[in-house]
Amino acid sequence: MMKSLMTTLIATGLLAAGSACAADMPDVAKKNNCTTCHAIDKKQVGPAWKDVADKYRGDKKASATLFTKISKGGSGVWGSTAMPASSPNVSDADIKALVKFILALK
Repeated sequence: MMKSLMTTLIATGLLAAGSACAADMPDVAKKNNCTTCHAIDKKQVGPAWKDVADKYRGDKKASATLFTKISKGGSGVWGSTAMPASSPNVSDADIKALVKFILALK
């Protein structure tokens, strides 16, 4: 019984923490479920977006590279976990807005 209660409390805490991080996300990230794997300032399943911004800062091809990564998916840059391709329902405009947001992080 105690183990079940602890598991429930831990899960609730994790959901609340995820929701707090998601609150800082732009609507485009929330709408397209990016917050399932990404946070702005901490690694989750995928890298923190501030880390992505740091990695690509000064790279003139960063926007195009990230647009491709988001739309087609990729692996090997941030570890062994692959990022799936975005859903066909995610518009190019949404991807561009997300890339712009990520690259503007400091």
